[in-house]
Amino acid sequence: MNLTNLTINQAHQGLIKKQFSANELARGYLDKIKKKDKEICAFLTVTEELALSQAKKIDDLIAKGKEISVLAGIPLAIKDNILVDGVKSTAGSKILQDYIAPYDATVIKKLKQEKVLILGKTNLDEFAMGSSCENSAFKLTKNPCDLSCVPGGSSGGSAAAVASDECICALGSDTGGSIRQPACFCGVVGLKPTYGVVSRYGLIAFASSLDQIGPITKTIEDCQIVFDAIKGKDLLDSTSVENPKIQNTEYKIQNLKIGVPKEYFIKGMDTEVEKVIKSAIKKYEKLGAKIIEISLPHTEYALACYYMISTSEASANLARYDGIRYGYSEAKSEKRKAKNLLDVYLQTREQGFGSEVKRRIMLGTYALSAGYYDAYYKRSQKVRTLIQKDFENAFKRVDVIFCPVSPTPAFKIAEKIADPLKMYLSDIFTISVNLAGLPALSLPVGKVGNLPIGLQIIGKPFDEDKILQTGLIFENLCQK
Repeated sequence: MNLTNLTINQAHQGLIKKQFSANELARGYLDKIKKKDKEICAFLTVTEELALSQAKKIDDLIAKGKEISVLAGIPLAIKDNILVDGVKSTAGSKILQDYIAPYDATVIKKLKQEKVLILGKTNLDEFAMGSSCENSAFKLTKNPCDLSCVPGGSSGGSAAAVASDECICALGSDTGGSIRQPACFCGVVGLKPTYGVVSRYGLIAFASSLDQIGPITKTIEDCQIVFDAIKGKDLLDSTSVENPKIQNTEYKIQNLKIGVPKEYFIKGMDTEVEKVIKSAIKKYEKLGAKIIEISLPHTEYALACYYMISTSEASANLARYDGIRYGYSEAKSEKRKAKNLLDVYLQTREQGFGSEVKRRIMLGTYALSAGYYDAYYKRSQKVRTLIQKDFENAFKRVDVIFCPVSPTPAFKIAEKIADPLKMYLSDIFTISVNLAGLPALSLPVGKVGNLPIGLQIIGKPFDEDKILQTGLIFENLCQK
């Protein structure tokens, strides 16, 4: 029996029926990582001892006839900007290369309560800044669907690990599309929850008003299971909210009104991607859903607005990496003796941060500086409000919104890394969701060649269940 191509429920059934043990399941995935990850490079740290010790506890519970949760014994990977107590947490940066997390993030506490098996920490663009996983200080992750292509970013390691069957599911974080875009590129499911529904406590911050943790899985059902386990109000995160119970009427595809924004089918978009997305929308229409063209008029300003807000918040958040409190420090360097405290700051940050992180810090610092704050950061926040209003108005007419995740399939390694603006345009269809704080799902709906294409399903605030149910319809259709 191949233990490394199971869904969460299949693995759970296998465990409770004693078809295999949690130890065998853990070893199956750890062996797969040893063999496969040399070419994929999805993992930065493998926590073999932790996974096997967690597996032993599950096997002991099963031997005693105790009930276990659906996530108990499930091998899971964690993006390396989410803290796991006692495990290295680098955020893909040299400045945190030896940092050992002193506590668990809230999502990790919740998953440990469910008794998951933590296989290790996955690669990412440094401090989650990037769309290709090429900005990591440590390694270059490859797309399992085509090793010459990027897996997407910044949660590229998590998406690649799920797609290559090196784990059953994974956690990522999404600031401007960092769960949805790699899920799209690797052909897996990725959910960016409503802002505040999942605690950010223990997530290494990039842009605090945009960051959100979410699941990357093989199926919609798995996505729902992981999301249900990690959501909920947390007193340690002041932006955290209780997910209100939305009284959705009995779900019927015939009652569903799907909005398709005209601004998301733009000139320059890959024609094959457009065909795949429109074909998926057509399938929903044939099942009885009503397709309504909508407008999100401020979409054209979203990219500039996002990069102004996110870099400003990154500039403030990353000020803590000064070589004094923790992390990499040039104060100990034998090559360059720092003459004073300012030298320690400057040399540490120069050597510790990669070029993309430094670019964004400089842009954000400039936007927040005296004389420019009103013109850039404050104005961007006003535009953000207009983008939120666009969605509010659209959702008066429709239940969900359908659009592409990315204007292209996964691109070749090194194709865009030298042109930051070209790279930033990869996020053009995902960033508005973060600015508006909405939930959105990336669902694989077809391929161009051997490269997967993802449909983005956007919902109203706290409407994760509805967008997951909507995605499940397509998934079930494909299995018939």
